[in-house]
Amino acid sequence: MKALLRYLFIFLLPTLLCFVPGDPADERIVNLEKKLQALTTQVPGLNNKVDISVNGVNVQEFIRGLAVSNNLNVSVEPGVETRIFDNFANVSVIDVFLFLCQRYNLDITFIGNIMVFTKYTPPPPPSTFVAKNLNINWDPIKNLIGFDFRNDSLSTVARELTKKTGKNIVYAPDLSSKLITAYIQEQPLDKALDKLAFANDLKITASDNDFFMIERNDKNTAGQLKNNAAAKVGLPNGVQLNTDNNLVTLDAVNAPIGELINAVSSNLKMQYFLFTDIKGLATLHIKNATYEEFLKYVLNGSEFTFRKKNETYFIGDRNQEGLRLTKVIQLKYRTVDKVVDYIPSELKKGVDVKMFPDLNSLIVSGSEPRIQEIETFLRDIDRVVPMVLIEVILMDVSNSHTLASGIQAGVGNPPPASGTVLPGIDVNLDANAINNLIAGLNGFGFINLGNVGPNFYLHLQAMEEQGILKIRSTPKLATLNGAEAKMSIGKTEYYKEQSNNVIGAQNPQNIITTTFKPVTADLSINIKPMVSGDDQVTLEITVKQSSFTTRFSPDAPPGTTQRTFESLVRVKNEQMILLGGLEEDISTESGKGTPFLSRIPLLKWLFSSRTKTKTKSRLSVLIRPTVIY
Repeated sequence: MKALLRYLFIFLLPTLLCFVPGDPADERIVNLEKKLQALTTQVPGLNNKVDISVNGVNVQEFIRGLAVSNNLNVSVEPGVETRIFDNFANVSVIDVFLFLCQRYNLDITFIGNIMVFTKYTPPPPPSTFVAKNLNINWDPIKNLIGFDFRNDSLSTVARELTKKTGKNIVYAPDLSSKLITAYIQEQPLDKALDKLAFANDLKITASDNDFFMIERNDKNTAGQLKNNAAAKVGLPNGVQLNTDNNLVTLDAVNAPIGELINAVSSNLKMQYFLFTDIKGLATLHIKNATYEEFLKYVLNGSEFTFRKKNETYFIGDRNQEGLRLTKVIQLKYRTVDKVVDYIPSELKKGVDVKMFPDLNSLIVSGSEPRIQEIETFLRDIDRVVPMVLIEVILMDVSNSHTLASGIQAGVGNPPPASGTVLPGIDVNLDANAINNLIAGLNGFGFINLGNVGPNFYLHLQAMEEQGILKIRSTPKLATLNGAEAKMSIGKTEYYKEQSNNVIGAQNPQNIITTTFKPVTADLSINIKPMVSGDDQVTLEITVKQSSFTTRFSPDAPPGTTQRTFESLVRVKNEQMILLGGLEEDISTESGKGTPFLSRIPLLKWLFSSRTKTKTKSRLSVLIRPTVIY
C-alpha cells in the first residue's frame, strides 16, 4: 500500500507543480522583456551584442555608456547609485538591461522610445477583502424582523434581506451604490421595510408574489433644490453634477473614474456594462456635454474605452474582446506603402496597423477611439497629389573656325595629279606636273631649278573652314509633386586596351589580351518640382553635360570635358525660365615640318603644314512647369 502511494505521489507531482503560483519578480522581468522587445522595431540598437567588463562602476555611468554606444535614449534617476561588478560577453543590450533590473532591483518606464531607469518599489500586498456581516434578526414564525444597518450599500442589504426572509426585494438600477442606515427591532417585515425606505429618502412598493420594489423618492423635501444640481446619490465627495436636459455638467477633482461613470449613468438612466473594474482618478470641468462626450473626456488618456451597441454602452480595457475594433481604411489618392511611416507613433500606440496593397488599404485593429483618430488623420492627408508636366527646351549653338595650310613632299608611289583650287587649295602634284611647273619658271633671269625624279610628288594645301551648328531638342517630362524627373542623352565610345601576360618560367609564353573599354559622354537633367499653395512651383535643377575631345592616337581613350550647374528657382505655374548658357571654348593648334627650316619666317610655309581650330559652343536650357490636378 505504501509503495502504491509513493508511486501515485511521484506521478501527480508534476501536475501539482503546475499549480504553484509564479514568482511576482519573474513576472515583472517577463513584462519588461516584452516591452523592450516591442520597442526594438523603433530602437534596433536594443538587439546589438556587447562585450564589456566593469569593476565598481556606477550603474548610471554604465547605462549611459551603453546608450551612447548603441544609439539609445535613456534617463537614469539620481537616486540610482548602485555600483556594479560584472562581466558581459556576446549578450544583447536587452539581456543586460533585464539583468540589471533583476540583480540590482531596478525598474524601467517607457515614454515613447525613451527608457527611464528608477529604483524598483514593490507594490503593497493586496488587501484582503473581508465581507461585512449584516446584523439581521428574522423570526419566520412570528414574521418579525430586526436589523442594524450603518452605511451599508443597498445592493448588499437587499441581497441579504432576500436570503433571510425569502421575500424578493429588488431596487432600481440607479440605486446600486446607495448607502443605507437604519435601526429597527422586531417589526413586521412590511412595516420595517417601509420605515427603512422613509429613513433613507426612498419609496418601497409591495406587489404580488412577495415582491418589494425600492425606488427613489421623487418628492422633494423641504430645503432641497428642485433641479438636478442638488446633491446626487452615490457621488464622491466634492463632486458637483447637473444632468438637466440629459446634458452633463460636472466639476470633479481627483475623483474615481468608476464612481463618476456610475453616478452619471444612474442619473441619466443609461444602460452600461463593465468588462473590468475601472480604476484611476480624473479631474473634470465640463459643461452641457452629451453622455458619449462625457465618456470620451473621463476615459481619455486611460487604459479604458467604450463602445455603444444598440442602447447599451460597453466599458472596459481598450484591448478587451468586444471593445476591440478591426477596420479596413482604403486610400483614394495616396499609395499605401509610404503612408504607414507618416502616421504619428502616438496614434499607433496600442493599434496594429498592416498594409493591404491589393486594395491600397490599411487594416487597423485596436480600440475604437484610436482607430477613429487614425482614420481622421488619414483622411486629412489623403488628397490629390498634383502632377507637374515639365517642358525642357535645349539649345546648343556651336561656332567653329579651322585654318589648314602647308606643303608636303615625298618620294614613292605618287598620288594622281588632282585637287581643287576654289574655294580652297588642296592639290596633289606628281613628277610630270612638277617638272612642267619648273620648266615654266626656268628662263626667268638666272633661275634654273632642274627637274625632279619620276617618284617625287607634292601636296599643296591652303584652306579655311567656318561653320555654325544649331541643335534644338524639346523633351517633356512628367512627375508627381516632390518626386524627381530625370532625362539623359548620351554617347558611348570605346578604346582598345592590351595587356601582356608572361606564363611559364622555363618556356615563357606571351599572352596578349585585348579589351575594349567604354567611355561615356552625355547630357543629363534632373528636376525635382515642389508645388506650393499659391500656385508657385519650386524647381531643384541639376544639369550635367560632358563631351568628347580629340584622341591623341586611334587606340587611345578619348578625353572628355564636363559642364555642370545646379539651381534652385521659384517660378509661377506655366511660366518659362531661361537658365544661362553653359559656354565652352576649344582652341587647338597642330603642325609638322622640316626641323629648323619650319621655324624660319616665310620659309616655314614651304617646309611645314599647320592646322588651327577654334570652336565655341553655348548650351541654353529653357524650362516651363505646368501643374495638373
